[in-house]
Amino acid sequence: MLVFSWTILRIVVFNMFLTSAPTGTEIRHALLIGLHLDVTAAVCVMLPLLIWCCILPNSWFGATWHRFVLSTACLIFWCVEVFLLFVEYFFFEEFKSRFNTVAIDYLIYPHEVFVNIWDSYPVGWLVAISLIAGGLLYFATRRIAIYPWNPVPGSVRAMTFFGWLAVAAGLVWSVNFNEAKFSNERTLNEVANNGAVSFVTAAWSRNLDYSAFYRTMDRADAFKRTRALLEEPGTQFDTNTFSLRKHVAGDATKPRLNVVVFLEESLGSEFWGSLGRPGATLTPNLDKLTTEGLLFENLYATGNRTVRGMEGVLSSFPPLPGDSIVKRDHSDNVETIARVLKRDGYDTMFLYGGRGLFDGMRSFTMRNGYERFIEQKDFPNPTFTTIWGVCNEDLYNRTLEELRAAAKTDKPHLMTVLSVSNHKPYLYPPGRIPEDPKAQQRDYAVKYTDWALGQFFTAAKKESFWTNTIFVVVADHGARVYGKQTIPIHSYEIPFLVLGPAAVKTPARNATLGCQLDVTPTILGLLGRPYDSCFYGRDLLKPHNNFVVLNHNRDVGMYRDKHLAILNLNKTVEFFHGDPRGEDMQLSPTGDAQDAELEKDAIALFQTADELYMGRNYKIDSE
Repeated sequence: MLVFSWTILRIVVFNMFLTSAPTGTEIRHALLIGLHLDVTAAVCVMLPLLIWCCILPNSWFGATWHRFVLSTACLIFWCVEVFLLFVEYFFFEEFKSRFNTVAIDYLIYPHEVFVNIWDSYPVGWLVAISLIAGGLLYFATRRIAIYPWNPVPGSVRAMTFFGWLAVAAGLVWSVNFNEAKFSNERTLNEVANNGAVSFVTAAWSRNLDYSAFYRTMDRADAFKRTRALLEEPGTQFDTNTFSLRKHVAGDATKPRLNVVVFLEESLGSEFWGSLGRPGATLTPNLDKLTTEGLLFENLYATGNRTVRGMEGVLSSFPPLPGDSIVKRDHSDNVETIARVLKRDGYDTMFLYGGRGLFDGMRSFTMRNGYERFIEQKDFPNPTFTTIWGVCNEDLYNRTLEELRAAAKTDKPHLMTVLSVSNHKPYLYPPGRIPEDPKAQQRDYAVKYTDWALGQFFTAAKKESFWTNTIFVVVADHGARVYGKQTIPIHSYEIPFLVLGPAAVKTPARNATLGCQLDVTPTILGLLGRPYDSCFYGRDLLKPHNNFVVLNHNRDVGMYRDKHLAILNLNKTVEFFHGDPRGEDMQLSPTGDAQDAELEKDAIALFQTADELYMGRNYKIDSE
């Protein structure tokens, strides 16, 4: 019955979410791979019941209490299983994926997640349907699901147990990490996968040994190649060849301008009229601001989670497979923009609309250069809140207050502002934009975010700090994942906008290819002061090697010149060719000379990043 229910779910998501038309061969492969994974998962799920029935004395089987316990357990199991089918469907709808590390995070932080789910989905109805359907399944299967009451010799039970265990072990051994990656269509691969298998794999691989599962090269060659990738004018690397520490030249007499970085939740390029959105723009205020600022129009996020955006923007660090360094346990002293500016005499502050506990944000920032952390509990009378935190206008009004207070001091300051409004259930205060928040539409939440930012900048232009502050607006990631590639790069496009007369003398658009790793080096380049760092990013306003690094689930990759090299588990590699902005990139079965070079660059960069992080050497400060 488990295999049957998972097959039905597979057919449903296949018909609902697959946008391309697979071949008959691909459909057969998807069903066969899915059957293999489903049977494996079902056998493993049944192991606890088998163990229970094998260790109980014969005299207990017919007891009333045992009948009640086993019957109740089976009823609960089927109700939960039906509910999980609904959960997996809606998860696939949101992420176009089986359960991944996002699902694990949802279990770790139930406060935000469960209330968000309650606000976003008809949970009451789904629970009721699950109870009814689970009850029906229980009555339909109880005679075969419950162990017979007649006494069974111990030798028979032992043979049954060890036989079933051998089958389970054989099935688990037969599962390959890349088994479901049989097609060029990423969504079809996810359809073929099994939610339970995907969840276990994601949990197991959150802190995996990089060198054991991904391609590597000679250590000296890896650092030499990485240094060559990161070379740019005015940069001097340390004499230690196994370090990326470098000194970036600048003018120490230049003023220490204030820096405010708006890290915007899910504000992908797809919403901006100024970045090519077809039809009506959702960001009229930001589009107008692009005509006053410096807009980098060819930038990509390094991942599709907020913590990926944080490590990319704040630490200029590549997105290693597994967890972001924001959540890992070797992050008590890593390099960040806050550390660089703090060494130069800046006060540093992080403002977040939600709870700092979520994803370890408060812990990471406070251990790595930020001196103050303002979060939801620090907003005594918010205008409007959701389960994720205070609305954007409250966050931006508090930012204005902190900027006014800081302007009265004699020290420069860095403020990083992380918003939450553009997130399910997409709620915002009524009356700000014409659209009704009760509709709970993502596009409306984007329009509200644009409105709130417009209000902030209208107010900021009237303040004294406007003329000596660099303002940056950058997305933490795109709004949704879509695309055929193993890493769907097209959905990773994000804006990067610099504002303020101190940094932007003449409005301009910059088409240089870059990613979130390049945001902090570019900001520091605009400041123009000397500094030391070990960042993996480059200043987009200087000549440099153009490339993008990316992560999706357990895959990492590098893109350059219409070539994408992806490093997978089990030390495999994939190559895609094409323009991610105008077409779906196509899988290249063998790759070419450019692919081979790109693969080596990707191996070197991620290998050195893993070594520096795991060795606690991604730092300048000694503490």
